[in-house]
Amino acid sequence: MQAWALLSAVLWYLTGVGCQRSSLLNKKGFVFGKIGHPVKIYVKLHQNSPVLICMDLNRANTETVDPTYLWIGPKEKTLTDNSRISITETGKLMVRDFLEPLSGLYSCTLSYKTVKAEIQEETTIKRRYEFMIFAYREPDYSYQMAVRFTTKSCVGRYNDLLFRVLRKILDNLISDLLCHVVEPSYKCHFVKIPEHSLLHELFIAFRVDPFAPGWESACNDSVDCEDITNRNILKARDRIEEFFRSQAYTFYHRLNNTVPAMHFVDHSFQVVRMDSCRPGFGKDEGLHSNCASCCVVCSPGTFSPDVDVSCQICASTQVYGAKSCPETSNKNQPGDD
Repeated sequence: MQAWALLSAVLWYLTGVGCQRSSLLNKKGFVFGKIGHPVKIYVKLHQNSPVLICMDLNRANTETVDPTYLWIGPKEKTLTDNSRISITETGKLMVRDFLEPLSGLYSCTLSYKTVKAEIQEETTIKRRYEFMIFAYREPDYSYQMAVRFTTKSCVGRYNDLLFRVLRKILDNLISDLLCHVVEPSYKCHFVKIPEHSLLHELFIAFRVDPFAPGWESACNDSVDCEDITNRNILKARDRIEEFFRSQAYTFYHRLNNTVPAMHFVDHSFQVVRMDSCRPGFGKDEGLHSNCASCCVVCSPGTFSPDVDVSCQICASTQVYGAKSCPETSNKNQPGDD
């Protein structure tokens, strides 16, 4: 029996009658430097960075004589071509399989010459370009939902029975997606509708998330499991929305124009997406406006220990992606002022 039909039957029984991101990224996936301003770049975890160009756009469109390039990575480490870092002879840099510790400041010094051929005079010019690269991941989605059902009275066992049956139906509806209903609750209220008598209604709220027991099996060893869980929760949202739409349709089109005393209130379905970030990541629209919807790696001096949506201040953290705040070692000793 389809879920909507099952709930309909229960109601009648109860009464007797629901990327990489950069503002300077061009069409070829290249990011040019900008004199005097670090360029912010966001690289999805386990993906390759865009190609960084050790020139600004104007210089790239101009003849450059005897160019040399020196790339410096986080912690002032000189970068060379290896299995993770790719540096070409023309100064292009790319980081493979980007991870949290690779976040930070990347700088490149371009040296080139200007030549006055008529007097054989050469002048060496240096330009420094900076790129701030941050690892990010997609937030984990969940959905907060609310619906309303009419009821005969705010007192009686039928309200609780409806609530439990509805939860079971919704869980069964999305169980194959490894999603489930969490934190369900309801309250009964008196509602006065214009030109109608006083009604009793159940205000039901619940959250749907993609982490039902065994959810890891859906990942199939994928390093970007949030892509899979987010895809599943979107399907779960659509199924539940369709379920309540069918409830409204069923009661609205009854041939005898009668409906049970307990029934879904048409247009009462509400849904809001709730984002959360994995430990070590957080959202900051002010700091990361080009990646406002992303969970960006926590910068040194901050940390995130849980699935909150923001990084917290912690002066003792000196790494990107901190998941805890170690106690500072400079505690006052007995007798210190």
